[in-house]
Amino acid sequence: MADYFKTITDDQADLIKNAKLFFVASADPTLETGPHGVGPVNLSPKGGVPLHIIDRNRVAYLDYTGSGNETARHSNADGPITVMICSFEQENAAVVRLYGKATITSVADSPLGAQLMESPATEIALPERQVIDIAIDSTATSCGYGVPVMGDSRDRTIPDRWRRYKDKK
Repeated sequence: MADYFKTITDDQADLIKNAKLFFVASADPTLETGPHGVGPVNLSPKGGVPLHIIDRNRVAYLDYTGSGNETARHSNADGPITVMICSFEQENAAVVRLYGKATITSVADSPLGAQLMESPATEIALPERQVIDIAIDSTATSCGYGVPVMGDSRDRTIPDRWRRYKDKK
């Protein structure tokens, strides 16, 4: 069973700061296609991109071009956003979720732009698209026992980026 908090705890902050990967989920509240009245949910992995803790109720990251822009579209429609961080280490089973709303701003116009550009992704080699700035309403920590123990061998490089499952038109 999850434990819920109003802010990022010290233990959650440690996991966030050491994460090599996090996931972002968002939904467009104006689309009522799903059985629960909101849908569909977009879920994106974010590897090689630091998730910055701005304060105990705010995180942000640089978003890069190269894929769809569903997170921004959903956030601009005032949809919810969830960030999930998992521990893949043997000695630390944990999952942290951050729930809130995001503001999308160009890097040049964001008050966080310069700060986030001090530690950009090192292997993405695509232009920064925007800043995703997330105001956190609540957080949750759960056990993470279903998350496998995995190692980080390396970030993907440009030659690794062939899109096998994308349409090759």
